[in-house]
Amino acid sequence: QVQLVESGGGLVQAGGSLRLSCAGSGINFSTNSMRWYRQAPGKQREVVATILSGGSTAYADSVKGRFTISRDNAKNTLYLQMNSLKPDDTAVYYCNTWNPIRGYWGQGTQVTVSS
Repeated sequence: QVQLVESGGGLVQAGGSLRLSCAGSGINFSTNSMRWYRQAPGKQREVVATILSGGSTAYADSVKGRFTISRDNAKNTLYLQMNSLKPDDTAVYYCNTWNPIRGYWGQGTQVTVSS
């Protein structure tokens, strides 16, 4: 049974930083392409960042240059380093596979950026 547990969110002022973590069990992050997603109030869930099984990364234009996705294979943990945060980054952040699997969604972690 796959379980993804996100953590690290919080309230931060604009310009600040946060580091999100996604701990996985029942799934091997090193052999799966993984993504960070976010959903802001009243908006659809969107892809924020991608890390392929081979290690290549990609980012949404809105976060490029500010966010960094990485993983620790030994800990089977996915990370999202978020710098220069903006109020528009306020959302619940989730991790999931490249093609998100419904049963894998966790509770997410809330990120709130104040202006």
